[in-house]
Amino acid sequence: MIRFLNEMTDMPDINKVELSNWIRQVASTYEKTVGEIGYLFCDDEKILEVNRTYLRHDYYTDIITFDYSTGSVVSGDIYISVDTVATNALQYKVSFKHELHRVIIHGLLHLCGFDDTTPELRKRMTELEDEALRLLATARSTR
Repeated sequence: MIRFLNEMTDMPDINKVELSNWIRQVASTYEKTVGEIGYLFCDDEKILEVNRTYLRHDYYTDIITFDYSTGSVVSGDIYISVDTVATNALQYKVSFKHELHRVIIHGLLHLCGFDDTTPELRKRMTELEDEALRLLATARSTR
């Protein structure tokens, strides 16, 4: 089950069914199935609180992923700051929705076992995000 929740911010304008199908499709490309995934959209202050409380990091970020996966079943809680997503969209000169989709799938990729702690791994993560975004665009164009 994939849930989309919001706290301390409005729910972004997303198609929950379409995104859930896309998330499941991307997970299956890595031979994973979706268990329980909760996406929590929040503001910068909430994500800073989560970062300080659980990770002992004192900075804002766009996403924090808590991985509860077991075996090939991906599960977790994914916090996304819509404030930082909006800032990053402006910085990277992309739409808010495009950047939001990138961050949504970034969290799933972490649950699938991918890391981004080095420059090489970050580059690979970006490539995997791009592949997933193309998959979403293809699915939309065939409807």
